Amino acid sequence: MPVVVVSDSSSRLQPDDLTRFDIRQVPLHVLIDGVDLRDGVDDIPYDIPDRPKVTTAGATPTELSEAYRQALADSDGAGVVAVHLSAALSGTYSAAVAAAREFGPSVRVVNSRSAAMGVGFAALGAAKCAAAGGDIDAVEAAARSELGRSHIFLVVHRLDNLRRSGRIRTAASWLGTALSLKPLLCLDVDGLLVLDQRIRTVTKAHAAMVDRVAEVVGTGRADVVVHHVDNHDAADALGAALTQRLPQISSLSVTDMGPLLAVHVGAGAVGVVVQLAAP
Repeated sequence: MPVVVVSDSSSRLQPDDLTRFDIRQVPLHVLIDGVDLRDGVDDIPYDIPDRPKVTTAGATPTELSEAYRQALADSDGAGVVAVHLSAALSGTYSAAVAAAREFGPSVRVVNSRSAAMGVGFAALGAAKCAAAGGDIDAVEAAARSELGRSHIFLVVHRLDNLRRSGRIRTAASWLGTALSLKPLLCLDVDGLLVLDQRIRTVTKAHAAMVDRVAEVVGTGRADVVVHHVDNHDAADALGAALTQRLPQISSLSVTDMGPLLAVHVGAGAVGVVVQLAAP
């Protein structure tokens, strides 16, 4: 049996991809007034970004250990490669490392240093290698090779959610003072959310995001995913602008950002994940 790939629900992988490549997905948690809801399993209210008493939690070592044990058994000992949400954004990676110790070198854990389909692309790359017959070393290498080719940009409509969640450097002077700022954010090489540009309007921020995507893609090929939090129109418009600007891209899709990330970035947020083609 092939190596089995495990990820978490932050990856935003579509059900067809999960099924086709047998990627196991561990749910992360959204806590509403003390009620623990599992992302991708339980029904989560659409308006959670607007609720003041909502928090999130990563997968626990016990949950991850159970997922790894089952995946390892299903692989007939070939091994497991786990690709998880950036360690700078969630405790899931550290929990995964703790859980994997039980299995020794048979379970490899990869810090994606990414989020949303940035995690998904790395998991897909690993799963495709596994499906092609790669051993655990090759599958781990395939996951890691995807990481340096991923870029994520994000525009939020308000800063309240980011301020509450602590998912961005609170020392950044612009966070506390620029009340009308619609910042263009990005994930840095460590998987931390940082400021890319200071911009005053959503329209200009979206235009700047298109420019930044065009800059990183250049004349090459890439897969692009536009994520959004209850902002279908803006996401569709961004997708159309990117398709027109970059006709050479291999694929472009528009999907929701998911409840876990929505809690942290707030309603109206739109992000773009770019996965550059391998050289």
